[in-house]
Amino acid sequence: MVVRNKARLVAQGFCQKEGIDYEETFAPVARLEAIRILLAFAASKGFKLQQIDVKSAFLNGFIEEEVYVRQPPSFESTKFPDRVYKLRPFMIYVDDIIFGGLSHAWVSSFAEQMSREFEMSLMGELQFFLGLQIKQGPEGTFVHQAKYTRDILKKFNMGDSKPMTTPMSTNTALDADEDGEAVDQKEF
Repeated sequence: MVVRNKARLVAQGFCQKEGIDYEETFAPVARLEAIRILLAFAASKGFKLQQIDVKSAFLNGFIEEEVYVRQPPSFESTKFPDRVYKLRPFMIYVDDIIFGGLSHAWVSSFAEQMSREFEMSLMGELQFFLGLQIKQGPEGTFVHQAKYTRDILKKFNMGDSKPMTTPMSTNTALDADEDGEAVDQKEF
């Protein structure tokens, strides 16, 4: 399910060097563990989570240097194929925010206060976040990655494969590999 399309044009960031071409940057993203804790807490308290997109346009002052870029593939000008673009010092920053509460009035009040401060879009009940599909209902909160799984199968031309409930017997006893290399289980 595509909620909205997004695009980003990066001016050959792979060629840039920190401290020369740009200062330190950081893009905070919620860890999956934090999202799971939030979902569990919300389910235990019995409130539904909502999602909003906060859009803030930052004009002037962020890019002091003049920046030029080649025309991106498939967007070349047929009249001026050898020209470059001069970028305007403009950046859009979008934040996805998840919030909720016991009272519908409190949730509405929070969304109203946020909309007075920021340009934002109320996305409604949380259904999709960081690749997780989320279904909230009276019987509980359910999280799955069916779309992600379908996308992976499609990517590797396995869309017509026959599904199995599990790749191996659930009764198989597993022993620790004492000589094996330790892995970060959060990575998987």
